[in-house]
Amino acid sequence: MSRQEFSDHLRMLATEYPFAGRIRPDSGELQDIASTILRWLKPPSKLLDFGAGACVVTGLLSMLGYECSACDDLADPWASVVNNQAKALGFARRRNIRFVACEREKPLPFAKGEFDALIMNDVLEHLHDSPKDLLIDLLSLVRPDGFLFVTVPNAVNLLKRARVLVGKTNMPPFDTYYWSAGSWRGHVREYTRNDLCQLGDFLNLEILELRGVHHHIHVIPRHLRPIWLGLTGLLKGTRDTWSLVAKKRADWSPEQRTKEEIERMFARAAHCRDDTGRAGSR
Repeated sequence: MSRQEFSDHLRMLATEYPFAGRIRPDSGELQDIASTILRWLKPPSKLLDFGAGACVVTGLLSMLGYECSACDDLADPWASVVNNQAKALGFARRRNIRFVACEREKPLPFAKGEFDALIMNDVLEHLHDSPKDLLIDLLSLVRPDGFLFVTVPNAVNLLKRARVLVGKTNMPPFDTYYWSAGSWRGHVREYTRNDLCQLGDFLNLEILELRGVHHHIHVIPRHLRPIWLGLTGLLKGTRDTWSLVAKKRADWSPEQRTKEEIERMFARAAHCRDDTGRAGSR
């Protein structure tokens, strides 16, 4: 697909999408996600977008010819605004996206191996619990030799490093955390490259691609972007987002550990810290 054709799709998406301002062609996010999926899997493959929110990514993929299903719990603040859920669900219907409002402990209404790929864009960092059980359940819905596409914020990107150096936080702004009502919906654990390598190993997936990418380049002042792009071009591990592409093996079976192995693992980790939380042995 040419750059012009892709730009045409983005303009069409901006026209149809019911939430003004959400489509930011200058961020690099939508272009990177779509081009990554197109590189590994051609339309009309069947995609499951888990944690799809208001379906901005799913909507673009449907325009590109994919058969899309989307899941979200519709519990983020945007969904509590009057009419927002109706707008999102109406957009999904118009784009022929099968939307499922997921509920904790309730199985999804999909068959095992139904999808060619699972997509999780900016989802894992919001989980309060281990992603293990969720990912194993979702990957069971992907066919053998199917794909997992994941994006997560880079916990050690260049902007975060710069903020820490001047005494600011590398976590979400404290005021939004302090004033949030109910369960925190922001980032809980962001990821490094090594985290994602371990994730692939634990899930017994073949990692095909793991790249640092720009999904939020628009937050950098325009006059500083050439310098920023130069620095992060030399140090690709300092870009704002990690993009993972992994393949589900034909004989897929995620790694299993015994209770004793897990206890020894936690004991080794605890041995590195004393009761006050400082490094050292007990």
